[in-house]
Amino acid sequence: GSNGITIIRKDSEIDLETAFETAENISWDLINAFFKENFFFIFSEMKNTKQNPDFHGEGDVYTHTQMVCRELTQMYDFKILPKRRKTELFLASLLHDIGKVKTTRLENGIFISPHHSSIGSHIVREFLWRECNLCGTPEKQNLRETICNLVRYHTLPVHLLENENPQLKARRISAIGDLAEDFSLNLLCMLSEADIKGRIANDIDEVLYKIQLCRLLADESQCFNKQYSFYNAFTKRAYLSGRNVQPDQILYDDTWGEVIMMSGLPGTGKDTWISNNVPELPVISLDEIRKELRIKPTENQSIIIRTAQERAKDFLRKKLSFVWNSTNLTKDIREKYISLFERYNARVRIIYLETDWNIRVKRNTERENVVPENVIEKMLEKISPPTSDEAQTVEWICT
Repeated sequence: GSNGITIIRKDSEIDLETAFETAENISWDLINAFFKENFFFIFSEMKNTKQNPDFHGEGDVYTHTQMVCRELTQMYDFKILPKRRKTELFLASLLHDIGKVKTTRLENGIFISPHHSSIGSHIVREFLWRECNLCGTPEKQNLRETICNLVRYHTLPVHLLENENPQLKARRISAIGDLAEDFSLNLLCMLSEADIKGRIANDIDEVLYKIQLCRLLADESQCFNKQYSFYNAFTKRAYLSGRNVQPDQILYDDTWGEVIMMSGLPGTGKDTWISNNVPELPVISLDEIRKELRIKPTENQSIIIRTAQERAKDFLRKKLSFVWNSTNLTKDIREKYISLFERYNARVRIIYLETDWNIRVKRNTERENVVPENVIEKMLEKISPPTSDEAQTVEWICT
């Protein structure tokens, strides 16, 4: 709840507040015991993952992680956080470099780990979702996605000013907090600062200065502790999508109507939500088109996609609202279709559905066409819930 959180996984649980009660006495035995069973590689593999000694004189990722956690818990700003925020930030620091386990390689005699933040966020999401059951309620969603996005963007403060439009980037990332309400650039900068201090290198002061510049820019951009406040959803979507508009403009919404995009794993109740909330709208369902054309999910899907897109274009040309019903689990997939809908001047509303893992399993077994669980587990590995910058309206709904 609001006073902190106990993370429970299978037969073990951990009150993280006791694990980092003091900076000098982080209970690594308690933390190791909690993670060891099915996520065993989290620490053992981190110990075997080397880093570039020019920037990480401390050596392996595990040693670095311990140093980062120690630095974080010594920070005054961390000590005065509410317990829940402490939990989120500590877990993010604990897991921020887990992606290096999968991405680190030796190239031209130098250890590199490209895209470790992005890959790490997916590993963390799957672990918190499956093993800790952090899914299916708004509170659990908020906790999980705050941690995952802190992991995903923990290097951003150091590199923010290298962006072509750093102010836009800051406001776009801060918008994650519209749905994952605990997330903020303030927490992100705290994690980044601990990450930089928790290593042995010659550039620490220089990089800390870059983080301070990030703080100043975010504060000036009115998005450091909260999300930037736009006049309306249309202006917000126009600005965050990169259109040449000012964030404080009052843009007139000239869209003709709404296209609803469903998003969520199989068994989360997409069909039920549609029938309960918009029964009057036509639905373009990839599953239904597969049945209609008698094409199995394991076969080439190109004709399914083409058929769905042509039907969508027909509705769009006629300026008719409809529902696009598919899993739409990644931002890349959603962007492709949202771009199509918006080219026809439609307004897009994303409905993301999520449920408790065990409830989802039960629902899936009761479906007419059961999706194999190993297929859904693969989906979970790559899922990224939509963020509020992706469309005019984005809703997270627990079913």
